Amino acid sequence: MDIDFFRQIGRKLFKEISERKLHLSIKSLGKGASGDETFLVDKLAEDIIIQSIEKAGLNLNVITEEAGSKIVEGQNQSIIIDPIDGSKNAVSGIPFFSTSIAIADGNTLRSLKIGYIINLINADEFWAMKGKGAFMNGIKIETKKKYIPFIVAFESSSPYSDLQRLLPLLKRAYRVRCFGSTALDLAYLSAGMLTIFISLSPSRIFDFSAGILIAKEAEATVTDVEGREIDELPVRFTTRTSLLVSASEEIHKKALKLLRA
Repeated sequence: MDIDFFRQIGRKLFKEISERKLHLSIKSLGKGASGDETFLVDKLAEDIIIQSIEKAGLNLNVITEEAGSKIVEGQNQSIIIDPIDGSKNAVSGIPFFSTSIAIADGNTLRSLKIGYIINLINADEFWAMKGKGAFMNGIKIETKKKYIPFIVAFESSSPYSDLQRLLPLLKRAYRVRCFGSTALDLAYLSAGMLTIFISLSPSRIFDFSAGILIAKEAEATVTDVEGREIDELPVRFTTRTSLLVSASEEIHKKALKLLRA
């Protein structure tokens, strides 16, 4: 299994979803394992990915937003899938949503070894293999280490309380963004387009797994919002954590200081 396998899936997803505008169906199919509403686009994307895995004969633990988790006895290798990261954007016609897929070969996030994200609107692809760097559309990328311009992206499911704590950090920003797809936030930060990404609300394992590997391989600093490492968190469907991801260690320290102000 290599990046080409995931890119083939990504191309199929882009063709079936964005080119045919299937994401614009607002019919709810009920609630998925995560508790969020499942739309046609979520189910279609998940089916394409799972069918590709089965066709390739891959025997993996599967952790995915809609179907939940399927654990294979004696198997340590897991595939972590967010079929559509930014579902509400997709069905609302907001052109910012993605698919995120990661592979872990152990029981903790430290074991993440492959990450792949595709922007399903413009087909930008991001990927990383542990120890081999991060790439955007085949070109190696790294974070932008300069402090200025200071562009902060954030995600929040509890804006009323989160924004109060975020304010000291946001006040120092040159620009602030809230795009609605954690995977793409992390991908574009890795490519030098954002300075910091923060989620005070707990982010789910399928939202961030591919993104944090890509970010680390692009030389970003990744912790929770208290500055704690997240590498030892378990590879489980229920794993959630706040996130603070910065373009450099120096910027990360400044962000943590502002959050503690």
